[in-house]
Amino acid sequence: MFSRLFRQRPAPAEQASQYHQIGGEESVRALAHRFYDIMATDPAAAELLAMHPQPMDGIRQRFFEFLSGWLGGPQLFVEKYGHPRLRARHLPFTIDIRMRDQWLHCMYLALDEQVPDPLLHQQLKAQFTHLAHHMINTDERGERM
Repeated sequence: MFSRLFRQRPAPAEQASQYHQIGGEESVRALAHRFYDIMATDPAAAELLAMHPQPMDGIRQRFFEFLSGWLGGPQLFVEKYGHPRLRARHLPFTIDIRMRDQWLHCMYLALDEQVPDPLLHQQLKAQFTHLAHHMINTDERGERM
């Protein structure tokens, strides 16, 4: 009986992962989908939306798969596509400060709606901000970096 109880508990690493803190698969999927819902409807993200092929069903799924692993959950993206190599995958697109800010605008709104825990919200906001800065590949003069 005791061994069965202990086997049902998640491992400490799972308990500590942001994937589990946010609520697991359902919550990560909701965050990914809400991000794209905001992008599709908020005029402040119009230029960012224009960069994305329509419909965005495939992108929503890939973003969920990426977030799953990035947040410490199942490595769905890596299993399907290999290492994310985010910057390299985004090189065909012009990502400047304006695009970064539009992306962060959508992500911050999604976090505000989907992540009620203040500490986790703050941590994720900082991590997404760092990630978005890393993705910039074009300077203010329009030259590739």
